[in-house]
Order: sequence, then C-alpha cells, then structure tokens
Amino acid sequence: MNETTDTVDASALRIALIGYGEVGGIFGAALAERGVAALTAYDILLADAERSEAMRAKAARAHVTLAASARQAVADADVVICAVTASATLAAAESIAAGVRRDAIVLDVNSASPGTKSASGAAVAAAGGRYVEAAVMTSVPPHGIRTPMLLGGPHARAAAPVLAALGFAVAPVSDEYGVASAIKMCRSVIVKGMEAIVIESFLTARRYGVEREVLASLAETFPGIDWEKQGTWFWQRVVQHGRRRAEEMREAAVTVREAGIDPTMASAIADRQAAVAALAAGGTFAAVAAKAGWRDFADSIPRGAAPDAD
Repeated sequence: MNETTDTVDASALRIALIGYGEVGGIFGAALAERGVAALTAYDILLADAERSEAMRAKAARAHVTLAASARQAVADADVVICAVTASATLAAAESIAAGVRRDAIVLDVNSASPGTKSASGAAVAAAGGRYVEAAVMTSVPPHGIRTPMLLGGPHARAAAPVLAALGFAVAPVSDEYGVASAIKMCRSVIVKGMEAIVIESFLTARRYGVEREVLASLAETFPGIDWEKQGTWFWQRVVQHGRRRAEEMREAAVTVREAGIDPTMASAIADRQAAVAALAAGGTFAAVAAKAGWRDFADSIPRGAAPDAD
C-alpha cells in the first residue's frame, strides 16, 4: 500500500466496517461512492431479527457485503474502520485483532477514554495491525465522511494520506495513544454537558411558564447564540441519540478519573443523557416529529416521568 498523498489509489483499497449503525452506514455509503475495491461490514445486530432486515437493506443500497463475523469482515481488508458504541470499543478491537491482516490500518472512531484506546491499540498491535486512534470532533450526520477527525498513535501520520484518499478529513496530533481521545473527551464534557443543562433548564422553565424570560436573559448574556434554535437542536440530538451520548459520557467520566479527578460533572451528564434516552425508548416522544421544536419534546414528558438523574 503506497502511503503518499499523490499516489494512494482508493480504488485499490479493500475496506471493512466493524459497526454498521448510523456512522458506519454513512461512511459505507461514502466509501462505495469513492469506488473502493471491496467494502465489507459486520455488526452484532445482524443477529437481531428485528434490526437486521433494515441493516441488510441499507447494505444492499450501498453495495456493501455483510459478513458473518468481525473476523471474516477484516480478513482481507487493507483498512478497517471501527464504529461501535463507546462501551464496546475494546471488545470490538479484540474481535478485529482476531482476524486482522498484518499492517492493515485499523481506524477506531469510537468515543472512548485514553486508557481504553491504548488498550485497544495494544490488542491490535499484538496481532500485527496498525491501530490508529481517531477523535471525531463534531457530529457525523451533517458532515459525513468529511467530519473532522484528530488522529493519534505511532501509525497516525503514515495512515493519514491513505485515509485522506478515501475522503476522510484527518489531522494527526500525536504519535502517542490517548492524546486525541483526551481532546475529544474533554470537549465532550462541555458539549454534552450543555445539552444536559439546556434540557434540565428549559424543561423546568417550561413547567413554570417562564421560558420566554429565561431565553431572553440568555440571549442578553450570550448574544452570539440563538438559544431557541440551539435549544431545539440539543433536544433533538439527545432524544435521538441519548443512549450513545450517555455511553460516551461514561467514557468521559473514565477519562476524568484517569487524570486523578472526581468526574462529578461527567457522571451527572451521563445520567441526564441516559434518562432522556430511557424516555425515548419507552415511547414518550413517539408522537413528536423528529424535527419538532424543543417545547414539543418538553411538553410530551408527563410530570411523573420527568428525566431523573438518579
């Protein structure tokens, strides 16, 4: 595999996707359009009868071949992209290590702590693969494969031109594992924390009937933010992806703890995200349109079912 920017031929690369959910599906469709030599995916939910049908249909549309196992998916891959839930990061890395080709690039885009990424890197390295830690720095759906990513680890710089040829927007930041993830996790405490704070504040203001005054005060204090629009965006994202965000914040809490700090805020943020996710899973927002305003989401929560951080 030639790894200079000018000579990498994306059409000669064989790609494996481990995790074929929202992010894996977006990347898979973009890579198919790029004309890669082969595109194979594996997801543990393929064993779930209720979810596998939609996943198989998505794969058929994108011309992605589904494998029966992670080991089968990565066996012939030049590049493996791991996009699973945060809590499954290390287990996924170990499943990749069981079948990865020597010198294959393993791009881990999961939101996990520096310690988890380092352990994942060790598992892949022991099998001869080249593990690259990636920190995805904003939400994937608006940007797709061009979502900015920071790369870390001893193979980050060598992998960058290969990933760029595939369409990824990457920037190596360190030759050590953990640095890119530390940047991401510290940012997540703020971003996911703002989501949790806005949900708690706006829901409470709505219950008291003072949301207009609260938003007006926020606009005066922070004039650069459209709080109505931003509040709606936060509610939409948490209702739709609260479970995944909660898992990320559990990893953020681990990151804080690994630094010798009590993760008071990160843990509370994870609880709030998980509580909204539980309401969504229970059908609380079923009658609310995906693009509805924040008041519609807030008003659909019965008083006895208000998101509880316990």
